[in-house]
Amino acid sequence: MNRAWAAFKAHPYIGNVLGYTALFASADLIQQSVLGGKPAAGSASAGIDWRQTARVATVGFCFHANFNYHWLRWLERMLPGGGVRVVAGKVVLDQLIGAPLTISAFYVGLSVLEHKDDPLEDWRQKFWTSYKAGVVYWSTMQAVNFTLVPPVARTAFLGVIALTFTVFLCHLKQHHT
Repeated sequence: MNRAWAAFKAHPYIGNVLGYTALFASADLIQQSVLGGKPAAGSASAGIDWRQTARVATVGFCFHANFNYHWLRWLERMLPGGGVRVVAGKVVLDQLIGAPLTISAFYVGLSVLEHKDDPLEDWRQKFWTSYKAGVVYWSTMQAVNFTLVPPVARTAFLGVIALTFTVFLCHLKQHHT
């Protein structure tokens, strides 16, 4: 385990981005398996739409993992430390700037990859529901992240806690209108 942690600390970008992406894609698999995601018409598998999971992984890798890695590093540079006021400041900035960007990238990114005629349709219908739920969930989770997790591992930890919220987003994307 010490060797794995040393490798992670030596290459934090790679470890964080790949770990986050894997967790992001896993959220879609959980949504489809447990919550009954609807398979696409003509999908080879009756239970899992692997193309959908690949699209979620693509959005996770191309935007979410990279954005969160750099965003968390920027927050730490702008507001170093872990005192109550500093953590509160990081959480507020995260909810006012980071959350709208990541939720928007999720809906718009998937719609673009799905070749939808109106890539903003899902965003218009589901953004506020997602954002309101996210403020409650993420404010608590990011406070834990900024207080207890060392900066080098924050994106990976974010991936772990994002698993639950991404299951929610995938489910909302597939079922809620």
